[in-house]
Formats: sequence, C-alpha cells, structure tokens
Amino acid sequence: MNIETSKNKQMIIWVLYDIKNDGARNFVSKACLKAGLYRVQYSCFLGTMNANEKDTLELQIEKVINEDTDKVYIFRMNKEQLKECSMLGQAFDDKLVTDEIKSLFF
Repeated sequence: MNIETSKNKQMIIWVLYDIKNDGARNFVSKACLKAGLYRVQYSCFLGTMNANEKDTLELQIEKVINEDTDKVYIFRMNKEQLKECSMLGQAFDDKLVTDEIKSLFF
C-alpha cells in the first residue's frame, strides 16, 4: 500500500474533551462538527475521517486549548474494535444523536 492510499483510508475517530474556557470549548465543538463528526454527548464526538483530516483537526484543537488545564483525547479504532465496545444504558444521548449516526453502526 502506498502512502497516498493509507492517508486516504477512512478510520473511526472518537474525540472526547474537558475544556475549561467557553470560547475554546465552542471552537473545538464546531471544528468537530465541521470535520464531519457526530456529537454523541456534549463533549464527545464520533465519525470517520482519513489521516490528513485527523491531523488537521488535531492542529486546530492544539491552537486553542490550554495544555496546562484542558484535556482532549482523540482515539482511532476500526470496525471490529467498535463492535467489541460495551455500551450500557442509553449509550448515546438521543437528544444529540440523529438517525444519521445510527446508520453508521447498523
């Protein structure tokens, strides 16, 4: 597989954050939505993106967060790993998740 092909390969991405500053938190939320991720909880997004898109999002987030107080986690996983996840209770906040996200899983 050449480098170009691997950079275009779609991967499942989770973005979770705890950001104190309202402006930075709103920026990160909007950046995740603009990147095509779906909000599954207030500070948790899920979707697919390629390596270049993931790197771009990371750079955008890195510019606005306070590295001393804020926490941002970006997890990559494949479909098999997602199938192995346990989701208990409601699992996703139905006020934030549309039918569009449900089609991602089924």
